[in-house]
Amino acid sequence: MMQPQGVLYIVSTPIGHLKDVSLRALEVLNACDRILVEDTRHSAHFLNTYGIHKPLCAFHDHNERQMVEKVISYIRSGEKIALISDAGTPLVSDPGFHLVKALREQSLSVVPIPGACALVCALSASGLPTDSFLFSGFLSAKRPARLDRLRELSQEKSTLVFYESPHRIIAMLEDACDVFGVDRLATVARELTKQFETVLHGSLGVLLSQVQSDSKQTLGEFVVCIEGYQAPVLSPDECLTAQEQTWLDELMPHIAPAQLAQIMARQFKQTKKRYYSAISNQKHAQSIEGSSPD
Repeated sequence: MMQPQGVLYIVSTPIGHLKDVSLRALEVLNACDRILVEDTRHSAHFLNTYGIHKPLCAFHDHNERQMVEKVISYIRSGEKIALISDAGTPLVSDPGFHLVKALREQSLSVVPIPGACALVCALSASGLPTDSFLFSGFLSAKRPARLDRLRELSQEKSTLVFYESPHRIIAMLEDACDVFGVDRLATVARELTKQFETVLHGSLGVLLSQVQSDSKQTLGEFVVCIEGYQAPVLSPDECLTAQEQTWLDELMPHIAPAQLAQIMARQFKQTKKRYYSAISNQKHAQSIEGSSPD
């Protein structure tokens, strides 16, 4: 008689508050043959809370590729395997992609058990548009690569969502201010569902100041949501005439913005603010175009 094939369950666990786990997740964890975990000590606390005692297998970034064949053999022998991460939904900035990809390629069963997810939790409370968003995970720890990625996203119209660590949150917000501008709306969600949860909302510049001025706001795990790009809407009075635009195009490469705004204001009998704003918008657009990949 042919041995029935098993299954891999992708089980979401709480991101903080231990009661944020579904009844179905508990049923699956109780019924499975073994559980793949990132950190056996960390997961043991959660599992023991609910009286779940199953064999635990370490499954993390450093051994995932080596574990794939072993897990496949378990499933082919008929075992029910559960994959959990340290918190939230597995594979969302957590190990598991190579395993699920291999199982799909071999037509083996993969069943998701939905539940908590930090990025969705943060989005729901962000006050930013949720109908379209782009999740970019953790930015690079190296500033040049981090800036490059932010510049790639500078004209993305969807809400942007990032994960960030406590020792890089200030640097990340500083770079976001540089690329997106201090007035771009954002939300910084810290320690979601935990005792010291905070959700700060406002302009990037204000949020940076809040985090810099309160050392407690640099502790914990972060989700940063940033408003998508919105092209500036110019009133008819702000739109340049063809002659004004020609002057700006020809002189901007050679004259400092403040001086050029003064020259054009004198020539066309308009305010310096009108031309300084136009120069700033054009420089910003050019910088974005220059940073875009070919």
